Amino acid sequence: MRRAERIVGAPAVAKRIALEPALAAIFSNGTIAAAVMVLSAVAAVVVANTDAYYPVQAALHMPLTMGVGGIAFGITVEGFVNDFLMAIFFLVVGIELKYELTVGVLTEARQAALPMLAACGGVICPAVIFSAINALGNGHVEGWAIPVATDIAFALGIMSLMGDKVAPAAKVFFSTLAIADDVIGILIIAVFYGQSPNAFWLAASAAAAGLLLALRKAQVFHARWYLLAGLLLWGCMYGSGIHATLAGVVLAFFLPDGSEIRLGEVAGWMRDRTRELSESYSSDMHVLGQHGFTSTAGLVERVMRQVTPPLQRVERAVAVPVNFLVLPLFAFTNAQLRIVGTDPAALLGNPIAQGVYFGLLLGKPIGIVAVTWALVRLGFAKLPEGADWAQMVGVGIFGGIGFTMCILIAGLSFADGPEQVTAKCAILLASTTASLLGIVFINVSRHIKRKADDARRP
Repeated sequence: MRRAERIVGAPAVAKRIALEPALAAIFSNGTIAAAVMVLSAVAAVVVANTDAYYPVQAALHMPLTMGVGGIAFGITVEGFVNDFLMAIFFLVVGIELKYELTVGVLTEARQAALPMLAACGGVICPAVIFSAINALGNGHVEGWAIPVATDIAFALGIMSLMGDKVAPAAKVFFSTLAIADDVIGILIIAVFYGQSPNAFWLAASAAAAGLLLALRKAQVFHARWYLLAGLLLWGCMYGSGIHATLAGVVLAFFLPDGSEIRLGEVAGWMRDRTRELSESYSSDMHVLGQHGFTSTAGLVERVMRQVTPPLQRVERAVAVPVNFLVLPLFAFTNAQLRIVGTDPAALLGNPIAQGVYFGLLLGKPIGIVAVTWALVRLGFAKLPEGADWAQMVGVGIFGGIGFTMCILIAGLSFADGPEQVTAKCAILLASTTASLLGIVFINVSRHIKRKADDARRP
């Protein structure tokens, strides 16, 4: 605070600067972000079962149009949230995956493969359970992909509530698993839930991706050009029939992860600029007249901004809007479950509900833990450092929190109707159950382990 006052002079400005780290800590807190998303979903369910449901639905289906000359583009509010805003969410997912591949746990091939292969088990097992239940119950097998995904933001938010009860390496394992899980979900959407591809827009999408590649090859480090090319890619993919959210992941992998500045020279260069600032400053002159000082300060500002790779600059710019605007809007838009007049017993007995619920609650932990156990026993990889099998089971249970992606796939699997409502109700119920069960399991297993350790002590 005193340092800020010494630099900026005005106490009010110093207080605002001192407040920024606290605000940053709030907005970067996964638990708070998850709570906002959950509250949005709860609000949606409440609204859907009141008279406000009909005007809200009318607003969600209201068309948004944009045109230039004779060219017009139209999309509903709901489509804008699910197709465009969620592409920004998947941009963040892609950035996280690229970070792990570049400097994170995915740089070591075998240890990186462990959570990724575990994610495959966590996709296959729920799909098998859903398909088996619905095949035997004459249900809708086409919804097999609904329980395959894990919600990264919500699940990590719940895990953060556990504090040091979950080993840091286990959290990294889960993060990698969830990212891989979402990438698989995106591929499933693109392959199985896209429309019949439009050849013209498919070629245009390839050209837009080529533009991103050309920017990367030309070593362009200004993020705005990538974002403009990414927007073009999204529009082409939207018209092609491939699910447009995939554009976010593609954009993330083309964003430069290096700096155009020679980092080893920055310290010496800054010392020279600091000397120039000191020599050009005059305490007797208004800042508007100190052209040398402000020119050097502007140069320092521009150069220091370029030190940070575009990948990180984009992530910092979109992370807070994604957590506190995109995901809550998505939750509110897609959790519009009108269950007034429905029979709870019939809902619970529906093969779709049972397939989703048991696919998430049983299929996820069985698939994740079974693959992890097999790979460790075969000597392919080791358990994350500091984690035990109880924590791996807890990770598997938390994998059953399938809020965001599962709801998205449910909307793609079934047209508006009772099947979609049934699936979404089961998703909310299974995610809630997995959250509570995971918390209880971690706490109980930790308590048992502590008692066993105490008993072994002399």
